[in-house]
Amino acid sequence: MAHGGGKGPTAKIWRDGVLVDWADATIHVLSHSVHYGSSVFEGVRCYAGPNGGAVFRLRDHMRRLHDSAKIYRLEMKHSIDDMVSAVVDTIAANELTECYIRPLVMRSGEQMGIWSKDIPVETFIICYRWPTLLGAAAVESGADVRVSSWRRAAPDTFPTLAKAGGNYLNSQLSAMEARLDDYAEGIMLDSNGWVAEGSGQNLFVVRDNTLYTAPISSGILNGITRDSVTKMGVDLGYEVKEMVMPREFLYIADEAFFCGTAAELTPIRSIDQLPVGNGKVGPITRKLQEQYMGIVRGTIPSRTGWLTPVPVAEPAASGR
Repeated sequence: MAHGGGKGPTAKIWRDGVLVDWADATIHVLSHSVHYGSSVFEGVRCYAGPNGGAVFRLRDHMRRLHDSAKIYRLEMKHSIDDMVSAVVDTIAANELTECYIRPLVMRSGEQMGIWSKDIPVETFIICYRWPTLLGAAAVESGADVRVSSWRRAAPDTFPTLAKAGGNYLNSQLSAMEARLDDYAEGIMLDSNGWVAEGSGQNLFVVRDNTLYTAPISSGILNGITRDSVTKMGVDLGYEVKEMVMPREFLYIADEAFFCGTAAELTPIRSIDQLPVGNGKVGPITRKLQEQYMGIVRGTIPSRTGWLTPVPVAEPAASGR
């Protein structure tokens, strides 16, 4: 039985209802999505728990995938229920109890030109091993980040509610800038100069025991982990506010952290070389981090429907 750990390919990828070998899940170089970014996707995680593997908030992720496809007029052939079942089947087929899952819907037809009429759309589900995005050291001790010179798009440019492949060119610029300047990540502002989010993570700021996060109108992704943190914070007795935040609010935060499926809950230790609070992981961040990891691993009770169990694959019959 394979478990999480280092990165690496797995055996099978789901392609429109058929499990194909990893090496065979290919598209042509003339595919529309390669040239014009016409794809939408999700990032989901399955965690090993006391009763085997379970996927965190799978149905919510598949609903958002459908929403993204609708916004970009990508015609999906598979219902939300079908996609939920397909994800579980793909994990089981790869004999995994813990993995990162990438459902992907793309215009894979071989056609040039931006106008996408009648271009075939395909859906893939990929499972692979991927540790936390910013690394175990950042999860434990916090990440050093900077405010990016790149802004999130204005609301009348492209839809940030859609988790689309092309949207992430903007994120790549921010992430590359941060790494080249020896920071772990960048914090992006919106088109009006208000705090938005990281390159691929939502952001929370803690001040006086209240959690603050940017509103959807600040050009952020409507994150499922962000929603989970909001609900967990309220359950733990904290006030949670969506608020337009000026850049300098970051500098006077008591605590700050990124959240997302890939990043999980990663504390922020410093912003623009200013320590966040006392420069150490704060108590609210740590409490939420422990709560989140306990829920996804099944050691802390979660809300109904947050965990979708993955059946253990039946062992192959031995020949005689």
